[in-house]
Amino acid sequence: MYLDQIIDRRGTESIKWNYYDGDVLPMWIADMDFRSPECVIKALQDRVSHGIFGYGCEPEGLKEAIVDHVGKRHHCDLKTEEISFISGVVTGFTHAIYSLTEPGDKVLIQTPVYGPILKGPRSIGRYCLHNELIRREDGKYEIDFVDFEEKIASGVKLFLLCNPHNPVGRVFSRDELEKMAEICLKHKVLICSDEIHCDLVYSESQHIPIASLSPEVADITVTYFAPSKTFNIAGLSTSVYVSKNEKIRTQLSTSMRMILGHPNILGLHAALAAYRDGGDWLDEVLNYMQSNRDFLVDFVSRELPGVEVWRPEGTFLAWLDCRGLGLDGELPGAFFLETARVGLNEGITFGGSGKDFVRLNFGCPRSLLKQGLQKMKTAIDEWL
Repeated sequence: MYLDQIIDRRGTESIKWNYYDGDVLPMWIADMDFRSPECVIKALQDRVSHGIFGYGCEPEGLKEAIVDHVGKRHHCDLKTEEISFISGVVTGFTHAIYSLTEPGDKVLIQTPVYGPILKGPRSIGRYCLHNELIRREDGKYEIDFVDFEEKIASGVKLFLLCNPHNPVGRVFSRDELEKMAEICLKHKVLICSDEIHCDLVYSESQHIPIASLSPEVADITVTYFAPSKTFNIAGLSTSVYVSKNEKIRTQLSTSMRMILGHPNILGLHAALAAYRDGGDWLDEVLNYMQSNRDFLVDFVSRELPGVEVWRPEGTFLAWLDCRGLGLDGELPGAFFLETARVGLNEGITFGGSGKDFVRLNFGCPRSLLKQGLQKMKTAIDEWL
């Protein structure tokens, strides 16, 4: 199977593969080690062969392809005029905080959470409140709704939602989304929803865009997603944001013209090809990664004493609880880097109670996943 192919990425300007020394197996930053869809590669080759790369605009049919993709995958009804483009989701939600709040305003996030979400509000002078997710005994994370409403009611202006959630792997249920939305509506709080992993959800779960719950919720929400994670084209810096509220769209577009650039021509053409023709590739990758996920969870439970993992419902990221290793204060990411030569994300960078956790990227050929887990097993066996 072509997804089993190991492609040498060293020397290709890959952050993932060039960050560590050559003897370290990188299983950290969230891009996959799979070749992108052939339709994307061909679209890029065709556009490059033209040879002129002047100022550009979105290619014809791109918004229609997004409408069709979202309708089929998430049963969500979008209109082309509700869709806009930005260079990245991180740029997008930072831009939303800047545009939709004022200096000193309160922004709510749910920790542990993706590092840029954690840092975003404070980086532009907003006050950040944390709604710590509750980890059950089986490893599944749930929302502390009592704390959520208390924080929201304290004067929060914007709630930053991450769904599917990075790093804990939750795909929030309709009931959970409705409760959060109801509280935000009650207290007149805007929602900025990072749904970049929306297409990477496994068979037992379903992604529900929070804006699809009702017209009232849609009216207070701006949603961000991208082909970057879905089709493994993060380096092409093209993302999507959607709002049904014309006032919000105007606020965002006005400030964007002054402070931000636009996605590049090649990224827009890649997005068109991916959303229009990449569905079969995505289905194959999802099946492969679900198998990877199940292999990883089984391996950890059998072979890694002192480490626990809950089966993620979405993303290609596993959140490993290493508290049982008894590392005497040493961070687990540093332990596995030094003793196993495996590069993982330190949980402490996700805030909240992440200190004794690591995040592992299983979006790779199975042989690399096996190799990384075996190296971790050897390190643990020697430690214990």
